[in-house]
Amino acid sequence: MDLQFGDVQETALITLAIRASETARPKPRITDWKAKEIIDTLGVDVSKYDPFLSHEGVVARTILYQRQLKKILERYPEAVCINLGCGFDDKFTHVDNGKIQWFDVDLPDQIAVRRKVYEDRERCRMLDGNALEGSWTKSIPKADMYIIIMEGVLEYFSKDQVKICLNMLCDSFSHGFLLAELHSPFLEKHGKHHDAVKHTNATFGWGTKSGEEYLDLEPRMHLVSETNYNEEMKKYSLRGKIFAIVGKNINNRLAIFNW
Repeated sequence: MDLQFGDVQETALITLAIRASETARPKPRITDWKAKEIIDTLGVDVSKYDPFLSHEGVVARTILYQRQLKKILERYPEAVCINLGCGFDDKFTHVDNGKIQWFDVDLPDQIAVRRKVYEDRERCRMLDGNALEGSWTKSIPKADMYIIIMEGVLEYFSKDQVKICLNMLCDSFSHGFLLAELHSPFLEKHGKHHDAVKHTNATFGWGTKSGEEYLDLEPRMHLVSETNYNEEMKKYSLRGKIFAIVGKNINNRLAIFNW
């Protein structure tokens, strides 16, 4: 694997480090052997990207995304799935039902680095694309249902950028689902204190109290459900239960929209 430390964006390192360390535990709640392989190959200390709350949050969101994605795929087993802003994520491996068509989409420089780690697979291909413009969508085949997955992407967008992205998706695909990670106004204001992101140069964008606020930007969309990560995090530890109380309105959420 021809991958160097500088090839990996710091925000991607957070998710990779957490998924790798969880995979290495005796009783992992999630497994991501590719993440472990990447971290092992980099050969650097990434412990600062793996504090307790961020660790539990990434585990929770991974479980929630997989659970909700599988639910939708039970209804639409031949859907076209687009992991937009994929980074090094490999959801395809964990939800593949043998029928879906999957596209891992990201900016050209990120896809170039991703190709050092992954190869195109049957029904799973990589594609250069920008969440803020839709030219890449012309390469996506026609389908009865589209499922767009955006994990750890929209939280770095401004309100105007979120609107551009939502409008682009509805313009490009006649109907579909969007699984989106949302964050709070508190995190937008105090993101520099985030236990893992504070070690990077990233800054959080527009925060919302509810996914309903997205509907003002794109009226064609409907909010199907919204789940706070606390709902999963509180299952595993006392600290998780306490945070679910004191951080009730602070934690990120998985929102599902359709149109």
